[in-house]
Amino acid sequence: MIGTIVRTGAAAAAVLGGVLFLGGRLAVGSTAPVTPPGPVIDVPLADAPSTETVVFAGGCFWGVEAVFEHVKGVKSAVSGYAGGAANAPSYETVSSGTTGHAESVQVVFDPSQVSFGKLLEIFFSVAHDPTEKDRQGPDVGTQYRSAVFYVTDEQRRVTEAYVKQLSDAKVYPHPIVTEVSRLRAFYPAEAYHQHYAMLHPDSPYISTYDLPKVAALERRYPRLYQEPAGY
Repeated sequence: MIGTIVRTGAAAAAVLGGVLFLGGRLAVGSTAPVTPPGPVIDVPLADAPSTETVVFAGGCFWGVEAVFEHVKGVKSAVSGYAGGAANAPSYETVSSGTTGHAESVQVVFDPSQVSFGKLLEIFFSVAHDPTEKDRQGPDVGTQYRSAVFYVTDEQRRVTEAYVKQLSDAKVYPHPIVTEVSRLRAFYPAEAYHQHYAMLHPDSPYISTYDLPKVAALERRYPRLYQEPAGY
């Protein structure tokens, strides 16, 4: 992340006129280049309200969090760390790339309002690019890898089937590299990371990489889009 906070390990870049230039290539966001179809295999909407949890990782957690807190049926989206072995990860240690953790977002949702498969579709379409290996945009390292940390076997089944569906259809020009692993633990990030994109919309990093994702969500999924309260 490059903005109010300077990310350790991020690629060197210059923000010029609100647009980020990397190695001579104009980068206008890190959303996936195509719109994938919805999952053929999904979980039907529940008959009654309840809560379910899944953890997504896809580059800087600011943008992933911003996307999901704009999705109807999502009760909370919390930035944090998952996928590694360290028991007390911090922003500094995770940014070093030595903990095994990825910047992640814990999504708590109501399965009577939005299906798990629809969340996957959003994750693979506007939240990140699932074909980038250990990076998203200017952020490079295993801590920025693409991953779905599932909580239930049903989530695993739907995720693996969706990855296979997209791969078989060659939806993307490059192979999907998303890790699919059971969630072992989730560690919330420091308070200043929570809702960062919504609280700092004028940050050059946020306006270049994260707000376009939220705009893409509203454009592609207008019936699921909501404006979160309080920002």
